[in-house]
Amino acid sequence: MEKQLKLFFEFLENDKKLSDNTLQSYKRDLKQFKAYLDQNDKNYNKLVETDIKDYISYLQELGKKASTISRCIASIRSFYQYELKNRKVKNDPTDNIQSPKIEKRVPSVLTSKEVALLLEQPKDVDLKGIRDKAMLEFAYATGMRVTEIISLNIDDVNLEEAYVVCKNGSKQRNIPLGTMSLKALKEYIKNARDILIKDEKEKSLFVNINGKRLTRQGFWKIIKYYKEQAHITKDITPHVLRHSFATHLLQNGADLKAIQTMLGHSDISSTQVYMQFQDEGLKNIYKKAHPRA
Repeated sequence: MEKQLKLFFEFLENDKKLSDNTLQSYKRDLKQFKAYLDQNDKNYNKLVETDIKDYISYLQELGKKASTISRCIASIRSFYQYELKNRKVKNDPTDNIQSPKIEKRVPSVLTSKEVALLLEQPKDVDLKGIRDKAMLEFAYATGMRVTEIISLNIDDVNLEEAYVVCKNGSKQRNIPLGTMSLKALKEYIKNARDILIKDEKEKSLFVNINGKRLTRQGFWKIIKYYKEQAHITKDITPHVLRHSFATHLLQNGADLKAIQTMLGHSDISSTQVYMQFQDEGLKNIYKKAHPRA
């Protein structure tokens, strides 16, 4: 199985062009699955449906969430489909396995006033403040995932045309930059970034105080700091800014398909979760105007 897993991971990386984050998820899920099989003296190419059900029970006993178990089963299923295609196994034991039902959680969002309060906190009086102002404005203006933001290079931003090129694995999308975000970004690039970087070869757009690419943990700490400065009681993460971006666009009349494109959702159903946050005003207009409302 070790050899087959290695070939499968190479296939995901080189042929499917998966992002590093997605690839690491596959590796974690399948290595954990292999460890379970080794521990129970089971041969991966002789498994049947009950073996997979036993593994699901094992994960539940470990206290794994339904979403985690569902992802694990999806990883195992992908591996067996690959093995079937390459005639290394005769059947897929996950064929009739139903993943645990996942309750759709309501995304946490900020009001427009809370966003304004948060974005007011960084003061452009020093290098860190200029960078933080640009970064928070950018996160709210683009709705990009934190991994996408910290992966950006300076060349991915077009200041003249006011847009950013977001690359996620083999996919790419262009996202417009608003006036406030563009202004803060220009200020950062002109007056802070060049001073922060120690190596002229550094390509990262957002860097830490040591001039290196900012990390996920660094980004989270910055948002937590300004949340406390703003005395906002809601839990704020980079993803909350993404949810807020989508919700506020929808509330102000943006097309759902356009929001899907900007968020980089492959399936419109992922974007439709924001429909529940539509303003009551829109619902009232519909009720008054539609003949069959």
